[in-house]
Amino acid sequence: MSKIRQDLSIGPNIQRLRKRSGLTQEQVIAKMQIMGCNTTRSIYSQIEIGAYNIRVSELVALHIIFNADYNEFFNDIYLQ
Repeated sequence: MSKIRQDLSIGPNIQRLRKRSGLTQEQVIAKMQIMGCNTTRSIYSQIEIGAYNIRVSELVALHIIFNADYNEFFNDIYLQ
């Protein structure tokens, strides 16, 4: 599985999308596991704070779960 190296954090956008969807972290994790992603609460919380290099399969699953455009994962991220 390939991972995306988060040199710029998309975690806050993932958290925003989750909250917009009205889901708890536990609900997101359960949906990801049903989709075949071996994700734990610890891993998911690290994704939201940008401390974990998210896998492409996890990003695709979140895209589906949140019914979000991929661009929404990268909103307000700028190079300094």
